[in-house]
Amino acid sequence: MPVELQVIRASEFVRLDPGDNLDFEASKEALRTLAQACRKRGLGCAVLDLRELPIPAKPQFTKAQLGALVAIFRDAGFLRHQRLAVLYSRDVHGGIRDFAFIGRMRGLQVQAFTDYEAAMLWLSEGENYLHSQADAAPVALRQVQDKAKKLRVKRGNGQSALN
Repeated sequence: MPVELQVIRASEFVRLDPGDNLDFEASKEALRTLAQACRKRGLGCAVLDLRELPIPAKPQFTKAQLGALVAIFRDAGFLRHQRLAVLYSRDVHGGIRDFAFIGRMRGLQVQAFTDYEAAMLWLSEGENYLHSQADAAPVALRQVQDKAKKLRVKRGNGQSALN
């Protein structure tokens, strides 16, 4: 069964300040933009891939910050039937599993995985994810209305005609 999803790599939303410390506000804003893009595309599934992140010596996020990151997805329009899989290699401080737990506590379908295949299986299990196109946010299109000009075109016989 095909699954259409958005893969969000940590390098796309984790922002560091000049001292290589986590810039939480900039990371939050980047994650918001990515979550809104999923919503606009009508995608029912997303993968947050954190496998490439280095393991920090101490926790990078407080519980309140993890809750704020979960809120980004809710504020961007992620609905109860949509699924977010979080891939990680190691969760020494438990922050990734806490993020998934907080997400479930707030009514979202969020699961943390160390195995890519298990994450894909979980994402494809729900039958509601196929209906996400109906929940897609409308994208405003602007149609430019130029008045067409008729040009004279010379034919091979020397006569001109309007096109």
